[in-house]
Amino acid sequence: MRKAGLGLSLAVAASLALTSCGEAPDETTSSDSGETTSDFLPCIVSDAGGFDDKSFNQLSYEGVQQAADELGADFKAVESNSESDYAPNMESLVAEGCDVIVSVGFALSAATVESATANPDLPYVLIDDQADNDFDGTKDADNIKPLLYDTAQAAFLAGYAAADFSKTGTVGTYGGAEYPTVTIFMDGYYQGVQYYNEQKGADVQVVGWDGSTGSFTGGFSANQKATNTAQQILDQGADVILPVGGPIYQGALTAIADSGSDAVMIGTDADLYESDPNSQDVVFTSILKNMKLSTYEAVMSVADEDFDAEAYVGTLDNDGVGIASFHDYEGEVSDSLQGELDDITAGIIDGSIPVTSYLN
Repeated sequence: MRKAGLGLSLAVAASLALTSCGEAPDETTSSDSGETTSDFLPCIVSDAGGFDDKSFNQLSYEGVQQAADELGADFKAVESNSESDYAPNMESLVAEGCDVIVSVGFALSAATVESATANPDLPYVLIDDQADNDFDGTKDADNIKPLLYDTAQAAFLAGYAAADFSKTGTVGTYGGAEYPTVTIFMDGYYQGVQYYNEQKGADVQVVGWDGSTGSFTGGFSANQKATNTAQQILDQGADVILPVGGPIYQGALTAIADSGSDAVMIGTDADLYESDPNSQDVVFTSILKNMKLSTYEAVMSVADEDFDAEAYVGTLDNDGVGIASFHDYEGEVSDSLQGELDDITAGIIDGSIPVTSYLN
């Protein structure tokens, strides 16, 4: 089996004109055509993963970029390197006169609510959080549109497939920060493995998450902690591993390559096989969040003066979540697997196969 090398690029793609963290953005990114025909100004701020995370920040950025291209507008993007950057970055975009501000990730919820409360006439799009920081069941600001994704549904499919593919009878997962938007993947993955065991009379084990506690790196950096955590999962016999948390998947790539393991990896948010060619040799599938489309649609609704602050929830039923193909492993999965996944998908959609997450 071919293995990924260690030459992992962390550089921001040359096409991304991103500003430094904690400072007012001093660069405007133009549409691909280079022609600006609209004065509408969409803006976006990343979490600490950065816009080149091959994951949710990058997909959201691409959604804003697509909207700007279609409108013939410029857009502004500001990148955060740490939690202390969130509030200053939000306010720098307000000062720039943005017409809509997209904030990416659960961690930006408090800063987004604070900014939205201070600017009630400015629309905000908050990705991966309900903007309910006081946990009273309602949004904390009426001008925020949450974009949410019930990725437990898609992760359930990935967990079932992982259990079916595993040769060791052990699969694993680990997360970045222990946020609900991280553990929702791990919950679905765990439930999918348990469902496989029930249906097949099997006993595939999950390491790194037991349904309530598990392994976390404490952040979203592609650092030694991510590699060490992945190695600990592999050392417990896992031959399918699900890293959840943007760039931390690179720790799994390194651990698999260093150990000479035959393990495979499951990507999150984007189809990792497509977004990071360095990963192709070990990517089994990816759990997808259609963030680019939903971000694009939310920005366009503001431009069309049709902004609706009601929360959007991506599911299998509305194609907001899903799983990618098995790519190079298509010939190695069981002949019956795809049919079983199709049946499970139908069952999840009609409610006959329950999948629980913090969203339900």
